[in-house]
Amino acid sequence: MKRILAIALMLALSLAATLEAKEKITAKGSDTMIILSQKWAEKYMSSHSGTSIQVTGGGSGTGISALINGTTDICNASRPMKKGEIQKLKDRYGSKGVEIKCAKDGLTVYLNPSNSVSNLTMQQLKDIYTGKVTNWQQVGGKDAKIILYSRENNSGTYVFFKDHVLKGADYSAACQNLPGTAAVVNAVSKDPNGIGYGGEAYLKGVKACEVNGIAPSKSTIASGKYPLSRYLYMYVRTKPTGEMKKYIDWILSPEGQAIVESVGYFRVK
Repeated sequence: MKRILAIALMLALSLAATLEAKEKITAKGSDTMIILSQKWAEKYMSSHSGTSIQVTGGGSGTGISALINGTTDICNASRPMKKGEIQKLKDRYGSKGVEIKCAKDGLTVYLNPSNSVSNLTMQQLKDIYTGKVTNWQQVGGKDAKIILYSRENNSGTYVFFKDHVLKGADYSAACQNLPGTAAVVNAVSKDPNGIGYGGEAYLKGVKACEVNGIAPSKSTIASGKYPLSRYLYMYVRTKPTGEMKKYIDWILSPEGQAIVESVGYFRVK
């Protein structure tokens, strides 16, 4: 009996040591990238049993804060880091961090399928989201109040839209800020007078509005012709090494980039 117990204890300790020996990588941030990041992690772990990858969302701002605070290895972001954020990283770690472009996206303007409007200019989008234009009739649609849906201010998509569409102006006070892109899509799909924005990969149950007469597509986003084309990023504190480097190299490989396309985004290479 003692021998059996001793063997069982040895096996338990061996198993615990094996679990403890797993390489752990954490990725946190952009909700736009959450599905993509989870699929990368699942696929990589299926062929790398010694690696454990944990993925969480919360928004690009949350991910960047976690990178600065040292509570995540990888920050997923749908916008570039700001100068002030890079400075905080440098002040704490002596490094400006490493930016990795891992996918391309066309920030898409969502409309309800019943909306007769199919194209808006960048100026019209700015006027709508700053509250200057409040009725669909003002942009060629029916006589109905425009209902605005947006992301929360910790979202990289929120910041990208504010920087590139609103040109730094404030969002209208009538804007309803929602916690994720899926929530924005759901709201617009149920609201005939709604408008929202988010990643191209979430385009289900809503229609994509052309911007300046150009629809988001593989060719227009890859070429940058679509006005709201953007990169999706991963940030790490220092030059990646070891398992982290292997994982990032795999993400940028043809296999990792094929997952980018399967989710609905576009390859960077």
